[in-house]
Amino acid sequence: MALSKSQLKTRIINEMKAQGAKETGQYSWVERMAEAISNAVVDEIQANAQVPVTGGSSAGTYKVE
Repeated sequence: MALSKSQLKTRIINEMKAQGAKETGQYSWVERMAEAISNAVVDEIQANAQVPVTGGSSAGTYKVE
């Protein structure tokens, strides 16, 4: 399964709302903050994460997409 910035953003927004944050309104930063966090997390994982496969014909280390 590929990582999805939009799905992570939605999860972050939902979690922030569950904690009492307001998603809408003139001064709400929830949407922009969730987008910034999700972009940074997915970019970091895709740039640096590796998955080791230790056995079978697919043995090796693979990047996360």
